Amino acid sequence: RLLTGFNRRHHITPILLSLYSFPVRFRIEFKILLITFKALLGLAPSYVTEMLTPYEPVCSLISSGGTLLAVPKSRLKSKGDRAFAIRALLLWNDLPEEIRLVDSVSSFKSLLKTHYYRLAFM
Repeated sequence: RLLTGFNRRHHITPILLSLYSFPVRFRIEFKILLITFKALLGLAPSYVTEMLTPYEPVCSLISSGGTLLAVPKSRLKSKGDRAFAIRALLLWNDLPEEIRLVDSVSSFKSLLKTHYYRLAFM
């Protein structure tokens, strides 16, 4: 509000929309997914890449793509699901398939920003 000159009673959503700024939750998820994508391409450190294992269904299905990741069980529901090793995999599996199938970092960033923009403001 300081940057835009609006008073404190003005709603923040139109201001964020005009600045192309995402809520904090979406910024955190964006960064987690970007690290996950880079790890799948081999551009991240090895300790991050080792956390990611492709999901292999028990029986062969036509619809089973190779873009899902296996999510290990966490012992603690409250804190275990917030760990990067769990949260990154859950977020990745929740992405639409057209975003998961992209092969360049710049295209991934663009599609992911568009996806989060729609979730946050529309």
